[in-house]
Amino acid sequence: MTSLQRFLNDESGATAIEYGLIAALVAVAIITAVTTLGERITDTFDEISAKLVDSTE
Repeated sequence: MTSLQRFLNDESGATAIEYGLIAALVAVAIITAVTTLGERITDTFDEISAKLVDSTE
């Protein structure tokens, strides 16, 4: 009976799941930020490249 009571009161599995969900949300936020930032950097370098090409003509 004591082991059943301990099993029912054990919340370590729920805590691990919560940490897993938090890690997944952080990963999604990082991926979104990097993707957005990467697109902006690409656009910036494309503009610089176009201006350099125009200046040499």
